[in-house]
Amino acid sequence: MAQNKLPSLIGAGIGLALFLAIALLPALLYGGYAGLLLAGGIVGTPVQPTLLVRGLIVFGMGLGVVGVASLFAVSGAAAGAAVGALLAIAGRRPVAQEQSGR
Repeated sequence: MAQNKLPSLIGAGIGLALFLAIALLPALLYGGYAGLLLAGGIVGTPVQPTLLVRGLIVFGMGLGVVGVASLFAVSGAAAGAAVGALLAIAGRRPVAQEQSGR
């Protein structure tokens, strides 16, 4: 059973590595922008750099990073599971060959 999880875990690891290489900075950027919009909605615009506003911006950045990282990890795990299933199907021998004893 643990052998069936291996392609999914490898895929999730590759997905997280791709996230670090490609999507970390955009996730921080757009998450910070979402936090700024949230802060503007709560305290009004223009926002002043108070502790509450900075906390909301950091919260948005963290939420953006976690959301995008989980998307990459789940997509990588799904791709790894698909590749693992395809390799398992390709590795099976036809029934006629198994019965002949080859």
